[in-house]
Amino acid sequence: KAAMIAKEMEKLQVLRLISAAFTNELVAQGHPPTDPLSDDDCMKVIKRMAKQRKDSIDQFIAGGRPELADDERKELSIIEAFLPAQMSEAEIEEKIKAKLAEFPVDASKKGQFVGMIMKELGGNADGAIVKAIVDKLVA
Repeated sequence: KAAMIAKEMEKLQVLRLISAAFTNELVAQGHPPTDPLSDDDCMKVIKRMAKQRKDSIDQFIAGGRPELADDERKELSIIEAFLPAQMSEAEIEEKIKAKLAEFPVDASKKGQFVGMIMKELGGNADGAIVKAIVDKLVA
């Protein structure tokens, strides 16, 4: 309602997209659209939307359409305001190095190790960054 009163149309549009995504998630789970959505499910939906925007930005840039990428960046910045703060690459690397010291991993078990780290970090880190750091450290 505050976005409507302030006439922030971009923010209002993104908030409506988030609301529609919540309703779609409820219907996909087999619940009526009027039921409340759990906090965990809300975070999953918002993270999914952020990931979609990031992928769209990459595709628009690769396709030579930077003006469309700018629109997606604006939407992404509004969506990210609802997400918890993400860990920095340095913090992620410290955690991974500590875990590698505790549990040495060979190259064939990297996927399982990334999964274990992602569970430990609890969604506060981007999976692509975690995978890149593990690939760099485990040769």
